[in-house]
Amino acid sequence: MADAYGTEIAANAGYDWLLIDGEHAPSDLRTTLSQLQSIAAYPSQAVVRPPIGSVQLIKQLLDIGAQTLLIPMVETVEQAELMVRAVRYPPEGIRGVGAALARATRWNSIPNYYQTAHEEICLLIQIESVTGLENLDAILQIDGIDGVFIGAVDLSATMGYQGDPNHPEVQKAVIDAIQRIRSAGKAAGILSTQHEVTQKYIELGTEFVAVGVDTSILMNSLRDLLGKYKKDINVINPTSGY
Repeated sequence: MADAYGTEIAANAGYDWLLIDGEHAPSDLRTTLSQLQSIAAYPSQAVVRPPIGSVQLIKQLLDIGAQTLLIPMVETVEQAELMVRAVRYPPEGIRGVGAALARATRWNSIPNYYQTAHEEICLLIQIESVTGLENLDAILQIDGIDGVFIGAVDLSATMGYQGDPNHPEVQKAVIDAIQRIRSAGKAAGILSTQHEVTQKYIELGTEFVAVGVDTSILMNSLRDLLGKYKKDINVINPTSGY
């Protein structure tokens, strides 16, 4: 919901990790900062997803204190390698050197930050297309990629089964990808909001599983509550305008 107050409520619930989403939510640098600050007081770990794998935006996100990034729409070895370089300082990478002025170093209060920062950063990428799956094995060989998240919904669209991530052919591809990711020694991740499917992914050894979306949870709960008192609930037609 791109809101720090809602983020703190989620952090208080006790989940292992929470995604601050900049790809599909109206998040910007300042709302992301506020959400990072909200989560900091709780055991839940923040994962930040930018709208795109931008070197410039990654620099800003790291400087405001993001330590785990989830980069969407990665399809090639070249893209993945660029992301690794984006989170590391020269000479290994291309991250701009300026965090002494920022929250990441507690405003220059963390000794040896520039030498050790890469050890504290977790880089996760999303594979969510047929092209990405075709290049998965090569991407998994890249040092610095800590985990791979399979975007099953986008993948279903590129496979010709738009909006049907549970189609047997899509599921076959997803399971195969998870097994390849784990065999390569990387962490595997996925989003699943259906309990039975989620359990299947967990049994496969998927290490980081997103199990809900805050907006959906709120909307469904509000409709369920209203349904107890009002039987003729009108659902807004999304094609009719806002």
